[in-house]
Amino acid sequence: MLTDKQIDEIREHLDKAQNPLFFFDNDDDGLCSFLLLQRFLGRGRGVAIKSFPDLNISYYRKVAELKPDYVFILDKPIVSKEFLDKIKQDNLPIVWVDHHMVDKPEDKDIHYYNSYHNDKNNEPVSYICYKAANKKEDIWLAIIGCISDCYLPDFFEEFNGKYSELSKKNPKSAFDLLYTSEIGKIARILDFSLKDTTTNVVNMLRFMIRAKGPVDILEENSKTRQILRRYEQINEKYQELMEKARKQRGDKLLYFQYGGPLSLSANLSNQLIYEFPKKIVVVAYLNGDIANISMRGNNKEVLGLTLEAIKGIEGASGGGHKFATGAKMNVSSLPLFKERIEKLVK
Repeated sequence: MLTDKQIDEIREHLDKAQNPLFFFDNDDDGLCSFLLLQRFLGRGRGVAIKSFPDLNISYYRKVAELKPDYVFILDKPIVSKEFLDKIKQDNLPIVWVDHHMVDKPEDKDIHYYNSYHNDKNNEPVSYICYKAANKKEDIWLAIIGCISDCYLPDFFEEFNGKYSELSKKNPKSAFDLLYTSEIGKIARILDFSLKDTTTNVVNMLRFMIRAKGPVDILEENSKTRQILRRYEQINEKYQELMEKARKQRGDKLLYFQYGGPLSLSANLSNQLIYEFPKKIVVVAYLNGDIANISMRGNNKEVLGLTLEAIKGIEGASGGGHKFATGAKMNVSSLPLFKERIEKLVK
C-alpha cells in the first residue's frame, strides 16, 4: 500500500496539472483509474493503451497532438525508453502509478509510485487513484476497477451500503462480486466497451466522464446505445468460448486456445479461475503469428511457472502478478510452452 505521503504527492501533481494527458492500461482497472482522476480534476484527456506488453513510442503522437503539461501513466508495468525519452525532451513531468511486480525505473526524474514496492501487496491502481482523489461519489468506479483486478477493497461495505441493489452481501471474493452481481455486469459492459473502435471508445470515455452513477450505464439511450450494443456483440462470442473452455478439463491444468478477431484471453482466464479455483488456467489467443497468453492460479502462484515456461524461447516475454500473468510469443513456440507448462503443473 502506498503511504499517506505518497498519496499526497500524487494529489499535488494532479493539482499542478492544467492540461494532463493520462495513458492507461486497456482494462477496467486502467479505465477506472483514469476516470477517478479526471473526474476529480475536471480536466485532462485519456488514452487507452492497447500495445502489449509496453507503452511504446507510437503513442508519443498523442503527446504531440494534445500538447499536455503533464503525463500520467496508469496501470502499465512496462514503458519503452524511447517513449520516456521523448517525453523528457519536451520537459514534461511524468507521473507513473503502477502495482505490478516489476523493478523501479532507474530514471530519477520520473515520479514513480508502485504499491508492490512498499509492502509486497499490490492494490489495484484504481484503489490508489480513489485514495488520491478521495471523491466519495465515485466509489462505484473504484469498486469496478478493484473487483475487475480480483481485489475486494476496504471500502466495499461503504459501497454496499450505498448501492445494495447493485451489490451482493458478504461476497466470497472479488470475482464472486464480478460474476454474480449487477455492479459486476456493469464492469463487464465497460471492459467490453474498451474493445471497440477508437471513435466509440472516445465516445464512451466522454460519457463516463459525465456519468452520475452506475445505473446510467444500464439505461439505454442515445449515449449508451453503442456501449450496450458492443457488450451484447462481444458477450455472445464470449459465452461461446466459455462453453468450449469449460470442456478442456484436466486434473490440475485447464488449457484452452482459440483464434479470431477479438482478444478475450484475460477475461476468459479470470472467469475460468473463478469457476475452477483448484486448477491452473492457461488461455492462449492466436492472432496471426503471435500468441497472447493469460495464466491464472489460486492455490499455486503462476508467475514462477510463466517465467520458467518461457525461458529460452526466442522473442517470448511475460510477467505480471503472483497469481495472474501474461505472456507473448510466436505461435510456433506454443507447443513447447504448453509441454513445459504440463510438466511444471504435474
